[in-house]
Amino acid sequence: MTSMPGSAGPTAGATPPPSERPPSGPPAPGAAGRIRRFSRAERWVHRVTGALMLLCVATAACLYVPQLAELVGRRALVVTLHEWSGLLLPVPLLLGLASRALRADLRRLNRFLPYDREWLRAVRRRDARPGARPAGKFNAGQKLYAGWIAGAVPVMLGTGLLMWFTGLTPVLWRTSATFVHDWLALAIGVVLAGHIGMAYGDPQARRGMRTGSVDRAWAEREHPRWKGE
Repeated sequence: MTSMPGSAGPTAGATPPPSERPPSGPPAPGAAGRIRRFSRAERWVHRVTGALMLLCVATAACLYVPQLAELVGRRALVVTLHEWSGLLLPVPLLLGLASRALRADLRRLNRFLPYDREWLRAVRRRDARPGARPAGKFNAGQKLYAGWIAGAVPVMLGTGLLMWFTGLTPVLWRTSATFVHDWLALAIGVVLAGHIGMAYGDPQARRGMRTGSVDRAWAEREHPRWKGE
């Protein structure tokens, strides 16, 4: 980067995007005391992925719970919605990889650091004291959830394709795929309900995903290691 007239020289490096600034960085424009947490691309990836995931779970419930199946009807349409929402589930994330902020946060989610184990130990002891649960931009629970979903979605996609294209594989494969698909879908539904419940218990976390920024005091209290990252 070239220097401007009157400056001392070239700048030391490029300024990171707002979503990558730690809590010590400048507040979001027009919001003193708030800092940027997620970029627009990250928020849209989360919203679209969440909508597709909820559609998958809702249509699965309509297919497997007799009372819901009778209430909704139109089974062929429900099956079509379930199949295509499942196929499209990885697409928002794949498109979002064009965002530098999203790639940076994926790297953060993929790193399990020593203080993450400390966070888990505090949760196991039910120790909610300030400072007892150190976390970076993402806490250990969020990292485990992200890793679990990242592993579950490809398994669901693979087993779903085996069930869809019935003529390509032996009966034993299709039977095994159905067993895995059904029970993993139930586990995903339970974990997703827990994720939504945790989100509703933390208004600042929801605000960060909705608007992109959070209160600086919340970030320093709940994610004190974010600055170090």
